[in-house]
Amino acid sequence: MDDLDRKTLRFLMTRGRASWAELGKLLRLTAPAAAERARKLEADGTIRCYAAIVNPEKLGLPLAAYVAVTIGDQRKRAKFLRLAEKHEQIVECHHVAGEDDYLLKVRCRGTRDLDLFLSRTLKDGDLGIARTRTTVVLGTAKETVQLPTTAGGD
Repeated sequence: MDDLDRKTLRFLMTRGRASWAELGKLLRLTAPAAAERARKLEADGTIRCYAAIVNPEKLGLPLAAYVAVTIGDQRKRAKFLRLAEKHEQIVECHHVAGEDDYLLKVRCRGTRDLDLFLSRTLKDGDLGIARTRTTVVLGTAKETVQLPTTAGGD
């Protein structure tokens, strides 16, 4: 990955709907050359997709919570992962090191909705979950999908 690729990524992470001409102007390339550079980043899997970043409160999902999950029955891990992939309230699922097996980020309408998610979805007994620990987000100082384009984050 060269400097133009990094510049392309920084631009597209903040302005994904910009035209190829705008990207080309930034890179000092023609629009077709800029588009080709972006397509190569898509083809090699560096750019996975383009998406709108939606305000969860506008969708009636103001509550964010992190749920640490410990799987007790390892034979049910695949079933848990299928649920995590398909359940729309689970917006992130990370396999983690430490006491817990997974860390979920969930979005809910409120605490009652979160309670129903925990009791009906996760703790129904069919997923092999031994324990959950939930942390409710009170406020968010930073949340971004933009990644550093250098190894050190410079």
